[in-house]
Amino acid sequence: MSENTSALEILLTTPLDALHRALGAKMVPFAGYAMPVQYPAGILKEHLHTRAAAGLFDVSHMGQAFLMGDEALKAFETLVPGDYQGLAEGKTRYSVLLNDQGGIMDDLMATRIPGGLYLVVNAACKTQDFAHIEANTRGRANLEILADRALLALQGPKAGAVLARLAPATADMTFMTFRKVDIAGIACFATRSGYTGEDGFEISVPADRAEELAKKLLAEPEVEPIGLGARDSLRLEAGLCLYGHDIDTHTTPIEGDIKWVVNKRRRENKGFPGADIILGQLANGTERLRVGILPDGRAPAREGTEVQDLNGNTIGTVTSGGFGPSVNGPIAMGYVKTAFATEGTPVNLIVRGKALAAKIVKMPFTQKSYKTA
Repeated sequence: MSENTSALEILLTTPLDALHRALGAKMVPFAGYAMPVQYPAGILKEHLHTRAAAGLFDVSHMGQAFLMGDEALKAFETLVPGDYQGLAEGKTRYSVLLNDQGGIMDDLMATRIPGGLYLVVNAACKTQDFAHIEANTRGRANLEILADRALLALQGPKAGAVLARLAPATADMTFMTFRKVDIAGIACFATRSGYTGEDGFEISVPADRAEELAKKLLAEPEVEPIGLGARDSLRLEAGLCLYGHDIDTHTTPIEGDIKWVVNKRRRENKGFPGADIILGQLANGTERLRVGILPDGRAPAREGTEVQDLNGNTIGTVTSGGFGPSVNGPIAMGYVKTAFATEGTPVNLIVRGKALAAKIVKMPFTQKSYKTA
């Protein structure tokens, strides 16, 4: 989701572009789109507001599609390690597209709907993702890219109450469930999910009504607009991977510490790319693992920071790092040799040529608050 965009490249815009600018957003290039990185309140306040109330994010740059047909679930399972044939209708499952070496081509959300699946993939990967899915399911399923829809994320502990006011049918939805609902008279798809660690929803809306819906949500007293800056710090505190940074084509789900995406039936029956490699790692371990890293002091360790053992040997690299507003201090995640992945292990981070003390910690850095019942 984080490919750099050339300054000479013509940026795409989302249906909320004019609204972002009217709200005073600072716009930046992101995955080929002009996107709001922050609003006048600033990243820190936006982050803390989302943790305390409800934040509205524009994620319309992400890719949405239907994969439909009698064989759609079976065909999709040849590309991912998730169990979708065993998933109930109206349920959503996080998974990853895999290459033949078990590397992660992208992470995604897939929801079982009548007749197939509703897919949401990352912005920077969506063109190749959809080409890959279409080519490898052709003749067994039909891929319909939903280019005429926008996507909003309403996140935070008050998101449920806000949406229930405008769409009472969402009140009893639980984490990772999907429903077609009218929100303030607008026909939408709502999934009770998100990427902040908070309760909330991702709402698919017709593009021509996206601004109308966003304004209705922003009119609620608990809701403020939130940019990409706070979205990144929120997901980092929640211990969630950013594709292209924390996971990529050279990372398996086992190395990335998301082995739970390889569901039980798929471990037994295989049939997904790189299955022998991934199952071998499940049985025998890996040379490296993704871990949480908590620096001492106040200096943040950014992406690319070298991780050393106490003897000065390189043991890994930070893949995401920064200041955690809810934690009120620096936090990071990255990969270290498995021998050093145990919680509590002391390490050094090489920041501007100096060794700064840190330790390996369990993620998330903040408690997740999903509605599970």
